[in-house]
Amino acid sequence: MSAPVLVRRAVRGATALRGGRVGRLTPYRFYGALFWLVMTLAYWRIPLCCDAGQHAAVVERLKADLLHPAHSMADLPGEGSPYYGPYAVAQGVLARLTGLSGWEVVKLAGPVHLVVLLTGIGRFVRTLTPRPWAPVWALLFMTLLWGSTRILWSGYLGLMSMTTNLGYPSTMAIGLTFWAWALTGSRARDDAPAVRFVGPSGLGGWWGYAGIGALYGLILLTHPVTAASALTGAAAIVAARQRGWRRPVVARWTLAGAVCTVVAVAWPYYDVLTLVSDTGMDAMHRQLYERMLGNSWLALLGLPALWARARRSARDPLVWMFLLECLLVAYGWASGHYTYARALWAVLVPLQFALAVELAAPRPWRRARRVLGWVAAAGVCAGFVTVHAGAVVPRSVDPVGFAQPTRWPSYDWAARHIGPGEVVITDGYLASHAIAGYGPNLAAPIWPDPALDERERKRRAADVRAYLAPGSTRAERSAVVRRYHVRWLLLTRWHPVPEEAVVVAWSSRTGEVLARVGGRGPVASGATR
Repeated sequence: MSAPVLVRRAVRGATALRGGRVGRLTPYRFYGALFWLVMTLAYWRIPLCCDAGQHAAVVERLKADLLHPAHSMADLPGEGSPYYGPYAVAQGVLARLTGLSGWEVVKLAGPVHLVVLLTGIGRFVRTLTPRPWAPVWALLFMTLLWGSTRILWSGYLGLMSMTTNLGYPSTMAIGLTFWAWALTGSRARDDAPAVRFVGPSGLGGWWGYAGIGALYGLILLTHPVTAASALTGAAAIVAARQRGWRRPVVARWTLAGAVCTVVAVAWPYYDVLTLVSDTGMDAMHRQLYERMLGNSWLALLGLPALWARARRSARDPLVWMFLLECLLVAYGWASGHYTYARALWAVLVPLQFALAVELAAPRPWRRARRVLGWVAAAGVCAGFVTVHAGAVVPRSVDPVGFAQPTRWPSYDWAARHIGPGEVVITDGYLASHAIAGYGPNLAAPIWPDPALDERERKRRAADVRAYLAPGSTRAERSAVVRRYHVRWLLLTRWHPVPEEAVVVAWSSRTGEVLARVGGRGPVASGATR
C-alpha cells in the first residue's frame, strides 16, 4: 500500500495572512503593537534628515506632473530615473489628492512602512517555526544585534537607523520582502513531494505564484538594491525546500519569474534593465565594506544557532539564505559594485532569526542553550547601550547621556521665498540634501542618477565649485547663473555673499543666508553680515 498523501487545506481570507485563528492575542501582536507605537513616536520626534530631502523631492516632482516628472534635483527631465517607481507614484497621487507636501508624505509614510515591516517579519518567522515567542525575539535581534558603531543608512534597520529611514522606500521594500519570503516559503513547502498540489483555486494555485512574481516585481521597481537581496533570498528558500524538481514545480516557479520580469520591464517611467550596468552609486558605498565588521559583528552571536540548524538539516532555508546572501555581498566587493554592500541586512537576518527561533524553544533548556541565551542578552544590552538607546530615550529623561539621533535644521525659512522649480546654488552639506525636498532645484544634483549623464552632473558640480571659489570674478559667476538659470544662493556663514547678490533671509540657528541673484530688492531685516 502506498504512503498516504497529505493534503494542505486552503486557508482563505484574513485568516490566511495569520495562519490561524483570528482575534487571539499572541506575544508578537502585543509587543509588535507596542514597538510600533514607541518607534512611531521616536520617528516623529526627530526632524527628517539625510536622504529624506531626496524622497520628498521625488514626491514634489510627481505632485507637479504625475506623468512626466522632472528630475528630482535639477531643472531637467526625469525620464529614466529609478526614483520614479510605482510606490513613489502612489505617494505622488496621495500628495495631489490631499495637498500634502513631499516632506509631509515622507513623514506620514514611516508608520505605514513599519506596519508592513512588522507584519512581514511575523509572517516570515511563522513559516520557520510555530513557537509563539520567535517573532518577538526576531524583532528584538533584528533591531539591536548589529554592531557597536552608529550607522544611519537606508536599508540598515537598526533601532537608531529607524529614527531617520522609516519613511524611505527602502523600508517599504524590506517589509514587502519579508512578506514575499513568507509567501515563497509557503508555496515551496506545498511543492514538497509528499504534499498534493491543491490546484488553481487553492492557496498554492497558479494565481498564487503569479501574485508572488508580481510582488517581487513591485519590490524591484520600488527599490532595486533591496530587490537583489529579495530575489537571492527567494532562490535560497525555493532551492532549500525542494527534494526534486518535478515539471509542475518548475512550471509554477517559471510563471512567478516571468510575471516578475513582465511587471518590471513594463514599467513606463524607467528601464530597470539599465540599472544592471549602472555604476554611478558604487563609489559612495565602498565605505560600507570598509566598516562592515564594526557595523555588524554583534549579529555573529547567531552563528551557533545557524550552525545547529545546518547540522540538523543541510537544506534549512535560513542556512541557504545566509550562504547566498554572503555570496551576493562578496560579489559586490570583488566586482567593484560596492552598492551590493546594502545587502548586509539580508546577510544578518538568517543569523538574527536563527538565534530567535533557537531561544524561543520551550523550557527546560540544555546548558548550551542557556549559555547562548545569556550571550544573546549581553549582545542586546551592548548594542542598545552603545548605539541605539538614544533612539527611544529622549535627552530630557536620559540619566546617562546616550548618543542622540541626528537633528537637522529645517529650511522652511528659505523655501518660503523660493518658487517651485527655481534653481539654487548652495555650499552647505545639509542644504544641498534638503532644499530640493521643498520644490526648488539644484544647479548640480548631489547624487548620481541614470536620468542624468554622470559626465554632465560632474560638469555642473565643477561649475558650481568655480562659482563658489574665492577667486571667482563677477563675469565668471554671471556665466554660471545664465547657463543654469540660477535664481538663488543659499550660503553658509563662512562663505561671503557675492557683490551682485541681494540678501533676502537668514537663519538664526545656522547662520545661513538666502540671497537672490540679479535684480534689486529689499534686504531682510537683520540679514546683514
